[in-house]
Amino acid sequence: MKKIGILTSGGDCPGLNAAIRGVGKTAIKQYGMEVIGISSGFRGLIEKEYVHLDESTLSGILTMGGTILGTSREKPFKKDKNLLKDNDKPQIILKNYNELSLDCLVCIGGNGTLKTANFLAEAGLNVIGIPKTIDNDVWGTDISFGFDSAVSICTDAIDRLHTTGNSHKRIMVIEVMGHNAGWIALYSGIAGGGDIILVPEIDYDIKKIAKNIKDRYSSGKTYSIVVVAEGIEHPMNKSAGRHIASLIEDYTGIETRETTLGYIQRGGTPTPMDRVLATSFGGYAAKLIADGNYGRMVTMRDNHITSVPLSETAGKLKVITAENHLVQRARDLGVCFGDL
Repeated sequence: MKKIGILTSGGDCPGLNAAIRGVGKTAIKQYGMEVIGISSGFRGLIEKEYVHLDESTLSGILTMGGTILGTSREKPFKKDKNLLKDNDKPQIILKNYNELSLDCLVCIGGNGTLKTANFLAEAGLNVIGIPKTIDNDVWGTDISFGFDSAVSICTDAIDRLHTTGNSHKRIMVIEVMGHNAGWIALYSGIAGGGDIILVPEIDYDIKKIAKNIKDRYSSGKTYSIVVVAEGIEHPMNKSAGRHIASLIEDYTGIETRETTLGYIQRGGTPTPMDRVLATSFGGYAAKLIADGNYGRMVTMRDNHITSVPLSETAGKLKVITAENHLVQRARDLGVCFGDL
């Protein structure tokens, strides 16, 4: 009977509990494995804190937000990747992995987590990665769970800003998450009928944004919705949303207000799509373990669940390009990205 450990690391997001349940229940019911949950990400593996997971523990968590295992941003390889050095964190992880008699470690997380998972695989541990992130920027998978929930939350907020913008004839700026990749801004901007979408990957010119807004007003459109990813270029002493709102008001003379959603985007219950995706990822991870197919990350490719080597995903980001088909379709609809 195989014994596996599951941990969640990095920022929380909707769908983590669904993924834990997907791995754990499939491992127990389908393959007769023993399952433990590692507390607080890689920190729990360092401090040897864990709980036994059985069917009753995993029942009732599908719809819950957050993670029953807890999480942290512990990065055991941050200072030293040398696994031969005595008493460092990677060495402690190796020791505890062996003392717990684990046959595999399932790491559920984003880019940082998957990079650490690859380091552990290179060190000789049996590891499976499951991609989660609201940013949808994990390379190697078409989509990560958590993204759909975040887009739904942002779209709902944009929908509500339309009524305020229209009532007061204002420009409404909404800042959403996305440090290096603007997928949330792109998807929610299109879904919410945003007029201007600013993402980190496409450089913007405030004069072109101002001209677009003035042209809209000249044609009788008395309010505009501007969706801004937090990672666009802006001064460090201001948020991206506030910076853009200030510039727009200065350049157009039109009353402008900004809204920052912040951590609301990462909280709450997962959407049905994220529940299904996380469950599917988890079940497939258990199958990979049963087949002895380690060192892999579960992915969605062309609407099929499959896997890729962890080594191919580590240290890479999936970002938007100006040629992206959604960017092109949005431009065709008249959406401004600040560059043309």
